[in-house]
Amino acid sequence: MPTLAVTNFNIVLSVLGTWISLFGLVSYLCKENFYLSEALISLLAGVVVSPPAANLVRPLEYAAGSEENVEAITLYFSRLVLGVQLVLAGIQLPSRYLKKQWKPLSLLLGPIMGSMWIATSLLVWAMVPNLGFLHALVIGSCVTPTDPVLSNVIVKGKFADHNVPKDLQRIIIAESGANDGLGYPFLFFALYLIKYIGDGGVAEKGGAGLAMGLWFGETWGYTIILSIIYGAVVGWIAKELLHWAEDRKYVDRESFLVFALSLALFIVGTCGMIGSDDILACFIAGNVFTWDDWFRLETLDDSLQPTIDMLLNVSIFMWYGCVCPWGSFLHNGVIPLYRLVVLGILVLLFRRLPWVFAIHKFIPQIEETRQAIFVGFFGPVGVSAIFYLYITLEFLQTLEVDGEPREDIKDLGEIVNVVVWFLAICSIVVHGLSIPLGKLGFYLPRTLSRGITSPDGDDRDLAPPFSIGSRVANALIPGRPRSGRSSTTDLPSPVTEPATSNRTVYKIGGSIIPSAPPRAPESHQGVVNRETDGATDSRDTVEPGIDLETDGAQSPTPPGGPATRTIRFPDELPADTNGKSISST
Repeated sequence: MPTLAVTNFNIVLSVLGTWISLFGLVSYLCKENFYLSEALISLLAGVVVSPPAANLVRPLEYAAGSEENVEAITLYFSRLVLGVQLVLAGIQLPSRYLKKQWKPLSLLLGPIMGSMWIATSLLVWAMVPNLGFLHALVIGSCVTPTDPVLSNVIVKGKFADHNVPKDLQRIIIAESGANDGLGYPFLFFALYLIKYIGDGGVAEKGGAGLAMGLWFGETWGYTIILSIIYGAVVGWIAKELLHWAEDRKYVDRESFLVFALSLALFIVGTCGMIGSDDILACFIAGNVFTWDDWFRLETLDDSLQPTIDMLLNVSIFMWYGCVCPWGSFLHNGVIPLYRLVVLGILVLLFRRLPWVFAIHKFIPQIEETRQAIFVGFFGPVGVSAIFYLYITLEFLQTLEVDGEPREDIKDLGEIVNVVVWFLAICSIVVHGLSIPLGKLGFYLPRTLSRGITSPDGDDRDLAPPFSIGSRVANALIPGRPRSGRSSTTDLPSPVTEPATSNRTVYKIGGSIIPSAPPRAPESHQGVVNRETDGATDSRDTVEPGIDLETDGAQSPTPPGGPATRTIRFPDELPADTNGKSISST
């Protein structure tokens, strides 16, 4: 007898498949018409199916009832998504982009990123009660990198194509890809100091000197520099191998398209085993992999990579909606909710915007003040912040005495968890709604004004949506000079409202010819003038305003050769035999 198997695995697959299918049915409407990000929509879907709501997805049960296992799953899932995203981000950039644009990238990854770290840390230090500055530096470093997943809202799609210049899109992609991996030095600068001097050097010997030695040697040398070298070498080898296989027709199209994804998986796995910065290595490998622009151009119109990208984005943010500690925002022992809300607003306003605005004149891709405000505001906090959050919690578990957290950091884990999650949720919501709300604020006053001005829906008093201007008016008046200067003595009055005429207008060369213009006055040439005995037929008639000067069919061929035919446009004057203009009479 058949039995129901309502297992967690079957439930998760059913929920995920249902959501992806339903979202896919309206995805174009949401993303291209309403400018809503898939991250925000998927986060809300995750909230609906989370344990506090419908309880369809139960992360704690999947992790055998262990919070540490849930944290580990979230960390590894975030690593996977960031690795794939950053390889694809590196591939999106043109040939040798990091080499050509190293100056603006140095400003974005140096002074601006450092200012973001210090500014955020100061805000956290001011708003969280009883928090040391070193602890605030830890929280600030988690939310310093801009998120490449959420940045896709402003570098992909119809909004980006219509509003964001290509050069600006590329510098945003490069910055969000590089600074994700460069979050390690900011984070471990504070963590090493907390480890060796946080408790006055009681538990760990060595002091600040050993902390700085580990920071330079282990973080910069082994984590950052090694990952850059490793990513460049793996990316170059992968490029050469794919060239070799493609030249010999050893690789099929499907394997060719999926090669970048397999490269991301390989780097995330191998860098994870050696303990280096797999996030930065993925971005470097992706850029070196398409250093000659070959793979990028070959896959420019392909949809496999964006499809995998979309599936990962929808899944990760749905998972975040399920595992986010929503209850901790209201009930925690470290910071009240009103302080969290004020902190979120301050971080969104002062974390990035003032520093980008102050230095934007030195970044050639940011040409205008409004672009500086746009780039400064859109520095979202998302997957990378959650990744560094769990890196921090993993490090803090090593700072224990007799199996218990050290006294100086006993509340740090809870503070980091609550504050970083809240700032990430604020950024996902605010940056996900900024573009649709901005569009609504731009068009709504115009719509209301138009409705008030013309309540019956008659738009006749409004300006026409398309206007050719005086060129059409000139074209409809035979004998009018090409310069557009009007003559009030010998020309008829202009045709009224030519720009709103329903007749089709064709542009040939430098002149504009209407498809069916009204018959011209008899004083202007409108028929073929044949030098014959006066006989003409219907074939001699042409559109008014076009003069065809030719010898008649009955007249003999001139001695100089066959008859010539000249097409003259309505805004040109006829010429005599010497090529000089003859004024119209």
